[in-house]
Amino acid sequence: MSREQKAVERARKAFLTGRSQSLEYRINQLKNLLRFVRERQKEIAEGLKKDLRRSECGTPLYETLGLESEINLAVRNLKEWAAPRPVSKSMMTISDQVYIQPEPLGLVLVIGAWNYPWAVTIGPLIGAIAAGNAAVIKPSEVSSHTSKVMEDFLPLYLDKELYPVVTGGVTETQELLKQRFDHIFYTGNGTVAKIIMEAAAKHLTPTTLELGGKSPCYIDKNCELDVACRRIAWGKYLNCGQTCIAPDYILCDPSMQDRVIQEIKKNIKDFYTEDPKKCLDYGRIINERHFKRLMGLLEGSTIAVGGENDESECYIGPTILKDVKPDAKVMQEEIFGPLLPILTVSSADEAIKFINEREKPLALYIFSSEDKLIKRMIAETSSGGVVANDCLMHFSVSSLPFGGVGNSGMGCYHGKHGFDNLSHLRGCLIKKLKMENVNKMRYPPHTADKIGWARFFMLKHIDFGSLGRMAMLALMVIFVAVIVQRYYTD
Repeated sequence: MSREQKAVERARKAFLTGRSQSLEYRINQLKNLLRFVRERQKEIAEGLKKDLRRSECGTPLYETLGLESEINLAVRNLKEWAAPRPVSKSMMTISDQVYIQPEPLGLVLVIGAWNYPWAVTIGPLIGAIAAGNAAVIKPSEVSSHTSKVMEDFLPLYLDKELYPVVTGGVTETQELLKQRFDHIFYTGNGTVAKIIMEAAAKHLTPTTLELGGKSPCYIDKNCELDVACRRIAWGKYLNCGQTCIAPDYILCDPSMQDRVIQEIKKNIKDFYTEDPKKCLDYGRIINERHFKRLMGLLEGSTIAVGGENDESECYIGPTILKDVKPDAKVMQEEIFGPLLPILTVSSADEAIKFINEREKPLALYIFSSEDKLIKRMIAETSSGGVVANDCLMHFSVSSLPFGGVGNSGMGCYHGKHGFDNLSHLRGCLIKKLKMENVNKMRYPPHTADKIGWARFFMLKHIDFGSLGRMAMLALMVIFVAVIVQRYYTD
């Protein structure tokens, strides 16, 4: 039996003990996870520095503060999230208990990514724990130092049977995918996502796929361009462009292109100094393979700003490309690096057409002072999420679902959305073995008269929020009395 199979079997066996069903137990595990994040800041930061040259201040800003917020939210609201949820009733169910009961799915596999290895691995784990599941945690082998920190320290804080960490590369992941899970949560690229879906299909296992794509950024003529370009520069070059929701390319009017370039160039200097290579806040490409891939994407495009690179350090400076054509190499795949192409369009109509001719992106960014245009672009396009007049910030809003659509993914998480995504929302109807005369309308022999009564009872819905309890009971008594009297006199 492989190491991966043993971990899965232990986690399944631990789940079947029922201990993760207890809300108290879940909250305790979440608090332990919070304690881990706070107590192991040094180890977390050191791993990220080695993997991505993430700065010491960048670690809490872009990884752990968000996790602390998510854990605190789950702890505060778990009793409410896990409680039975009443639903509307018809006259047929007026005296019954009708509600939705969230229940754990069982065993979840969380496969993380390397670009924000804590946020996108532990983030889904928070939802899995809150929902009462067991979870096998598979950090990305690409961010190897962070993976080692997870393997060494998470078991010191969490139930290591319910939440084992399994490290390794492709072989280990393939072995995990042979096992049966009740849900697979994957963050990464579309190519691997297809492999995961194929493996999941053998067990009819549902999946959440957090992918990416080419997220457009449209800049309208009517906007505060200096503010817009500052926010775009931050969103694009954060983590050296290795962000799944980074603005992938800019669409703007030809008359704006030169000013956009100058404004973004100014902000690159403000953020990362004259020499970003020496700036502690500017990271590195994760490895040589991705470095070479990104350098290949530059072929055939005109560099307006940047382009400096050093393969020995996996360094590519913040780069802007101008007059980019739709068929350029850099426009054929998600960039996932510090290259920012600018394509010109003559109008919002053309921008919308351009966006809709391509796969649905994970994010859409619109910069405009016209609310009407913003609402129009939202209405006439589709994307996982949309942000007007900023970049990336929807990821930090726990009340919004974060996820893709089409090629950019399926399913969502954050806050209650993560809890619901990793729960089975079980429909419950509890009736009593009384008032059988009311049920005569559904029993054979069927007649037109019975259909008439069934139509009334089944189609009549009541807004219980607008009626008092006594009024509801009075209505029920009256209608039941009428039906009972009718059938007794038949």
